[in-house]
Amino acid sequence: MLRFMPVGDSMTIGSAGEHTWRYRMWQHLRETYGGPFALVGPRETLYDKALDAPTSYEYADPDFPRAHLAGWGEGWLHMAPLIGEAVRAHRADVLLVSLGLIDLGFYTNAEQTAENVRGFVAAARAANPKVRMAVLPVIPNVRAASDAPFATEVTRFNELLAKAVADLDEPRSPLLLASPPSSYDIHLDTYDGTHPNASGEHKIAEAFADAMYQAWGLGEPYEVA
Repeated sequence: MLRFMPVGDSMTIGSAGEHTWRYRMWQHLRETYGGPFALVGPRETLYDKALDAPTSYEYADPDFPRAHLAGWGEGWLHMAPLIGEAVRAHRADVLLVSLGLIDLGFYTNAEQTAENVRGFVAAARAANPKVRMAVLPVIPNVRAASDAPFATEVTRFNELLAKAVADLDEPRSPLLLASPPSSYDIHLDTYDGTHPNASGEHKIAEAFADAMYQAWGLGEPYEVA
């Protein structure tokens, strides 16, 4: 049994009424991975915008393993202290991580955020020395289009993230930097300039799936049905 844990911010938890990229990934793995697998994690809910709380189970299709470690407004800063126990308790083998936008937008600069990446990796490996991690760079959002200093921080962090991945990668516990979706367009693939719509969900799932296939031979290339 291969256990995947999606880790992320609002783009990963999703909000009421959505499928989420987690669902798209589950569909892909179900069709292409040749062995038993599960999505695992300590949380299951979506974010409810009306209540301003992560309390919704109103998935567009609730019939899938909904477990994750994602939170609206949470970033590397918030997940680094949680990841060790989550990996240990849920016996995660592969982490699919999409974090950073909220850190850079509200909490930490690029250098501080990169240090939290390193702390996250260390904590995950302390819980499972053989854990594999696929990490997605920050996808610039609508704020980056109009806020030049923020856009600079995003670019700088993605450079530091690539360096951290190169520095920390090791055979026993591979660390993989996924390529950001090349065709991702915040005007077409999001509903508000940040959060993915259906096409954006597919493209984020595709980024992780293709990276794992190319680097680890896991599954097959992603195809939108």
